[in-house]
Amino acid sequence: MSAVSRHRRPRRNPVLRRLTLAGTGAAVLALPLIGATAASAATSTATTGSSASTTLAGYPNNLDGWIRESLAIMAEKKIPGTYDGIYRNVMRESSGNPSAINLWDSNAAKGIPSKGLLQVIDPTFKTYHVDGTSFDVYDPVANITAACNYAAARYGSIDNVHGAY
Repeated sequence: MSAVSRHRRPRRNPVLRRLTLAGTGAAVLALPLIGATAASAATSTATTGSSASTTLAGYPNNLDGWIRESLAIMAEKKIPGTYDGIYRNVMRESSGNPSAINLWDSNAAKGIPSKGLLQVIDPTFKTYHVDGTSFDVYDPVANITAACNYAAARYGSIDNVHGAY
């Protein structure tokens, strides 16, 4: 093959290349946040099947209300955790979608997919279920509260969880 017909990559300025990569990385990091805003707004009625603007306990029927209701239950049961810790983990795990299900990881391959806002598998949900909450893993308050109970037993608090757990 002659030198004329060979494809050569154009030389790029290393500073420009780093800036391009940094910009791409920032865009990738921002996408879940952009999607999460839309997802949490859409979940209040679409995914819960309820047109009520509040839960039975009187909290807003949206991510903010589910977290606040869970925190109230957790305070009664002395389960540690903060709003910020729960919110951070919900956004990473499900982007605020209480109907989220993971059908591709190792748990799913074993027939026990992760479900709900905090992506809890059924055996963990049953073991760490908190009295006074629904037995439905997709119920947002039950899912958050059970996941926080598990995180407290395993890591000291949901606040200490910064990745898949």
